[in-house]
Amino acid sequence: MLSPSSITFLKRLLDAPAPSGFETAASRAWRAEAETFAEKVRVDVAGNSMAEINTGGSVTIMLDGHIDEIGVIVQYIDDDGFIYIAPIGGWDTQVLVGQRIRFLGQDGDVLGVVGKKPIHLMKTEDREHASKFADLWVDIGAKTRAEVQERLNVGDPGVIDSRSMDFPNGRLVSRSIDDRIGAFIVLEALRRYAEKPGVARVVAAATTQEEIAWHGGGALVCAHCINPQIAIVVDVTFATDHPNIEKKEIGEHKMGGGPIISRGSLISPVVHTMLRDTAKAHGMAHGVHAVGRDTSTNADAIHIAREGVATGLVSIPNRYMHSPNEMVDLSDVDDAATLLAEFCRTVTPTTDLTAR
Repeated sequence: MLSPSSITFLKRLLDAPAPSGFETAASRAWRAEAETFAEKVRVDVAGNSMAEINTGGSVTIMLDGHIDEIGVIVQYIDDDGFIYIAPIGGWDTQVLVGQRIRFLGQDGDVLGVVGKKPIHLMKTEDREHASKFADLWVDIGAKTRAEVQERLNVGDPGVIDSRSMDFPNGRLVSRSIDDRIGAFIVLEALRRYAEKPGVARVVAAATTQEEIAWHGGGALVCAHCINPQIAIVVDVTFATDHPNIEKKEIGEHKMGGGPIISRGSLISPVVHTMLRDTAKAHGMAHGVHAVGRDTSTNADAIHIAREGVATGLVSIPNRYMHSPNEMVDLSDVDDAATLLAEFCRTVTPTTDLTAR
């Protein structure tokens, strides 16, 4: 089970503001925790954080979880001190309306509120249309552009101002579950592997820029740096146990039903089978997600790094993705960490990763 200290660290990690390209706060928290047990901890030029166990191991396994979250960036400041923002990552703009924003200003955090024309003043046709970023502004209480610029500048990032919350039945809510939970799981798995290491060198990586990663993001840089033979990517997937979800299109991913192991076109069939065999050997509930093309995760970049990496994907069912209140079940998080640690112990120099 997750220890109280691990849960405390998880909440600290979730609450750190760290949108894509500006992951410093979360990455520092992750490395500080890693330094309490890992043999080697480092950071690269892309901001990726890495922690190792069994540095001289005969086979290298990369455990990847991206540490960035979606956010916003200051685009324009008008004469009256109102701030216009652009997205960092994929937003449903409707969830921004009326929210508080925490900007990472030059001298510390700056809070603002997202403004929009009141519904009383909208024409009927306007009420029927979804808000766009251009329809919104952020008010930090300033009266002039000069007053704003004493605290914020164009290019300063921000996130929704919210904190993680405990919910009944072992559920946890946070704005940054995607994919701070993956960054947590790979480090927790490394901690458990350290208690009884196998022969493999295992590197947990908290990678950057996934939410904007059409170019491969920090994970591609990190995979070249680590040079693994095997990689397991940990991300979130859509929970399908709430209203208005079509399981025939997405699959069945139930919160509390265990981690989801992907099977598909770019997933290594060897790694997939090893993951499922490991789960079965330890009596762990799990699901399978069919992926016919790319996965929209770091697996897409990692599996073609260097001469190719045998890559698997493990996901946590997540309700309300890319909203201020994403939700996961901590039992799935715990099981995923155990699954990864046990998987790493099964790998030996004679493990044949060739797809036959």
